[in-house]
Amino acid sequence: MPDWLPYLILAVIGFVSGTLNVIAGGGSFFTLPILIFLGLPATVANGTNRIGVLMQNAGGVWGFHRHRVLDWKWGVEVSVPALAGAALGTWAALHVSDVAFRRILAGVMVLMSIWPILSSPRDIDSTRTPKGSFIVTAGFFVVGIYGGFLQAGVGFLVLALTSMAGLDLVRGNAVKALSVLLLTILSLAIFASNDRVNWPLGLALGAGNLSGSFLGVRLIVLKGHRWVRAVVTIAIIVFAIRLWFF
Repeated sequence: MPDWLPYLILAVIGFVSGTLNVIAGGGSFFTLPILIFLGLPATVANGTNRIGVLMQNAGGVWGFHRHRVLDWKWGVEVSVPALAGAALGTWAALHVSDVAFRRILAGVMVLMSIWPILSSPRDIDSTRTPKGSFIVTAGFFVVGIYGGFLQAGVGFLVLALTSMAGLDLVRGNAVKALSVLLLTILSLAIFASNDRVNWPLGLALGAGNLSGSFLGVRLIVLKGHRWVRAVVTIAIIVFAIRLWFF
């Protein structure tokens, strides 16, 4: 394989996953296996993947803010418990074996495939003020643990919580981008301090993710809640099938 080919592959995969992650989530179920296939140990792949996640959500936050659909106050409030959980989850990720990580990744995808079955479509007032509750706060803490540990598919969990709080999927995706951005900054710093990040490969992935995030924001704002819900449901089913045969 030519030396430049892994970087090209990651940039292309990053663009696709960045677009999908901003719209729904689950792009890391593609990028993580690719990083492992390219020869990275599972823990290093897990840390390296955070560079792409960081860059795509930075682009997403900027785009949602520019379109004035990001509730900064509520987004920061729910990100606080997510950050606490992320520190715990990242610590656990640094101490798991490669074999255990692969099995956990497979099991999570099976669970993610159930979400569209349990979540029934409903119309939500796009002007409604989001409501905070103990369940939502605790939920973001759990999301933080999961995001720090694995990250892949965390967007689906955040969207479930924002829907519970009363946000439509357009504004929910904006909060998702902000909360995941903040917890990823912390998680990536911890992985990097433990030498579990391949920066050259991660930056190639991140360049693709960042470009894809701009397209994802534009599609969300133009297409709206119903279209995003359809993409979320299809994405989860596709990723479940993909994992079954991985």
